[in-house]
Amino acid sequence: MPSRNKFILFLVLSLSFSSHAFEEGFAVNGDVKIAYRDYGPANAEPILLITGLGAQLTLWPEFLIQDLQDNNFRPIAFDNRDVGLSSRFTTKPSQLLNYLKYFLFLPVKSEYSIEDMGEDGVAVLDQLGIDQSHILGMSMGGMLAQVLVANYPERTKTLTMISSMVSTPNPLNGPKFKVTRQLLKRSANKNDVEGRIDQSIKLFELIGRPGLNYDSPAFRARMRSYIKRGGDDSGFLRQMAAIIGSKNRKQLARSIETPTLIIHGDMDPLIKVKNAYVMHELIQESDLVIVNGMGHLLDTTSYGEFKSDLLNFLNQ
Repeated sequence: MPSRNKFILFLVLSLSFSSHAFEEGFAVNGDVKIAYRDYGPANAEPILLITGLGAQLTLWPEFLIQDLQDNNFRPIAFDNRDVGLSSRFTTKPSQLLNYLKYFLFLPVKSEYSIEDMGEDGVAVLDQLGIDQSHILGMSMGGMLAQVLVANYPERTKTLTMISSMVSTPNPLNGPKFKVTRQLLKRSANKNDVEGRIDQSIKLFELIGRPGLNYDSPAFRARMRSYIKRGGDDSGFLRQMAAIIGSKNRKQLARSIETPTLIIHGDMDPLIKVKNAYVMHELIQESDLVIVNGMGHLLDTTSYGEFKSDLLNFLNQ
């Protein structure tokens, strides 16, 4: 696996691409380049935003970026390896084989690990010369954040996890079959842009806040821009292999002493809410906020329910 290199050179929903000014660049972890976006301002408190499975940095909603800046924070987002403008890998995992292994509780091989991906976040902080940062991870990003915070506690001020888990996903704690089936359709024909948008809409309707309509001309237009920036979704399956092939992080979670906020929707069909209670029990310095009516993804209604909890936690 690539080792971390300090040389210089970076499932959220909303798709409201930011109109804010920002600076972009690349960090390096071994031979992997990580695309990042620094929203600034440089003199504010840095907060590193770590995205979920297959998500580009542009999926962080503008309302979150704006609120963080309004409260003297400096949001920094990045494309995880194998997605967006970051380095891509080449293996082609078998959907069927990995799915069978998942259901049979058999080991799943992956080209890189959750630990490797957590190191990518440290590389971004190194590139920007940031000694300490708040860390906020969503879904898979919460898993990467756990690794980062546990292994580099001196680099972190707080940890926030939204819609995440510490256990390795399995049929007992994972999503319903229809959600998993729709997830796997993310890797549809890369040249069929409208088909990819259709599949994304179906997925968001399954895992988002119940009753929200995602099939609008504005949403489709934003998705076309998103696909144009990120190209194909081949990294999605490799990232999924890294997740289901990862080790159980319960012992790692017990070692976390960084102040932690856990936010989870009670309607989450992808990562069941019971996972939030498990994390809360394992991490001593943690607070738990359960959001009524929230699915797996960020939306303005759900965010409004926990906004004050988040900002109060970060400002403590």
